[in-house]
Amino acid sequence: MPRRRWTRPRHLNARWRKPRTAFVFAGGGARGAAQIGMLQALVARGITPDDIYGASVGAVNAAGFAGDPTAAGVERMAALWRKTTSADVFPPGRLPATMRFLQQREAVHGNDGLRRLIEAGLTFDRIEEASVHLEVVATSLIDGRTQWFTYGPAVEAILASAALPSLLPPVEIGSEVFIDGGVVDNVPIGRAIARGAERVFVFLCGPLRYTRHHYRRPVEAILTAFFIAIHAKFTRELEHLPAGVEVIVFSVDSDPVSRYDDFSGTEVLIAAGRANANTILDFWEAGGRGSGTNRRPVSDPVELETTSGEAG
Repeated sequence: MPRRRWTRPRHLNARWRKPRTAFVFAGGGARGAAQIGMLQALVARGITPDDIYGASVGAVNAAGFAGDPTAAGVERMAALWRKTTSADVFPPGRLPATMRFLQQREAVHGNDGLRRLIEAGLTFDRIEEASVHLEVVATSLIDGRTQWFTYGPAVEAILASAALPSLLPPVEIGSEVFIDGGVVDNVPIGRAIARGAERVFVFLCGPLRYTRHHYRRPVEAILTAFFIAIHAKFTRELEHLPAGVEVIVFSVDSDPVSRYDDFSGTEVLIAAGRANANTILDFWEAGGRGSGTNRRPVSDPVELETTSGEAG
């Protein structure tokens, strides 16, 4: 009589199966350095993604990590961030930036510096060659459509995703022209969930809740209004998560960087991102959760601890 093969009961398979996990990298300019510290905390605990999504500077970091999702890979990214200066990304021209705002041109800065930075951080040529499934988002300048790049030349797609309007020029890919993906989806958790993610780790470049910012220059006022609008979309998505989806949010305070071209706070931001991620992960691994089937996002241990006993 043939030996009967033992199989785990279906309910146990469901219990022990690893949830499909996504890393979602938000936009945030020079503050993207904080995401490196967050990655350091996750990799140290052996937490890995099945899928990676990125917008704007988050697309740059997402692609860097997707190519080498290891501790060594993250340290390579950290080293690249630490040596990056404003002049590397936004090379100064013959005229001051304030004067270039008034010229007839596509953008204040060219994107050659950003291109070199992206190329230095990539370990693959095409998006589909990444070690982990990668998607980056850009915005169509023709009709405002969300464009997700899942294959094709990686540098052009990432450059398009990070083309901040007025500051960096649009990027032509095929027959279309694209600008920063953050315009339409700066924190793309909706894309991750729609693609089957059951557990989503979100890498913000600023605070979870908007706080008033005292800007000193008109360009900062424009960028502040832009980030208020895109932050509101993310907040609404958090309030309407599908049942069975868990979201863990990492964030950092507004300080120390306020200017889009200020890379002087890189080391502080890396440390702040790592500290916040470790605090959130300590709480999460100890069983901290929002209540009910449709779980609240894990983002603020103090606040969540006060609601963890609710019925649901």
